[in-house]
Amino acid sequence: MRVENSFIGVSGVGEKTERGLWEAGVTHWDDFHPEPVGPKTGERIEAFIDEGRSHLDDENVRFFDERFPSGERWRLYETFADQACFFDIETTGLEPQWCDVTTVSLHQDGETTTLVRGDDLTAESLRAAFADAGLLVSFNGKRFDVPFLETSYDVDLDIPHLDLMYTCKQIGLSGGLKPIEQAIGIERDRPDISGEDAVRLWREHERGQDGSLETLISYNREDTKNLETLAEEVTGRLHEDVFVE
Repeated sequence: MRVENSFIGVSGVGEKTERGLWEAGVTHWDDFHPEPVGPKTGERIEAFIDEGRSHLDDENVRFFDERFPSGERWRLYETFADQACFFDIETTGLEPQWCDVTTVSLHQDGETTTLVRGDDLTAESLRAAFADAGLLVSFNGKRFDVPFLETSYDVDLDIPHLDLMYTCKQIGLSGGLKPIEQAIGIERDRPDISGEDAVRLWREHERGQDGSLETLISYNREDTKNLETLAEEVTGRLHEDVFVE
């Protein structure tokens, strides 16, 4: 679903009103007429559409991120997929005050980049890596990855953010990333590696064990690239569940 199919960003328009518009054949901004909702609500919707078109032309993701309810921000994905930055981090533990970020992988425009602690993982490289991102896409990144990076590197990642952990729950998929991937048929090259193994691999790398860093990077990159497949699958299912065409 694209944002142009949505009216739920309008004050006073909820799921019931939006569905009524769709059922009346008003499934796109271009189709809008006020008859199904009345003049007052119609004026608000027309104002939203006029403003929305301007922000859409400017590729301003934040406008829609702020206007849509949190449970409906998955609708941003199809429209702004070209601005999406899929990302995932690995760390030595759960507390940023005591633990380190070891690798950060970012997947954008079909290319994957990995920054490594002690090499090219710095505040400057992180700012540069996220500079072109209009929409962050992660799995549990709002609670973990973003706060960890902001605390560890003093970077500001105040960017519209689609956290797929919550999006998956909307279609009944709960638990960690790996079980959800298995549930929808995403295969991995190394399904035997877990987050705990990522900590072990970094410690082995610090001790000079050959191949440990390469395996860790491969694991982190696969986590990140799989987020794109997951985003497309989950938003597609929500489209089928929600939208009345």
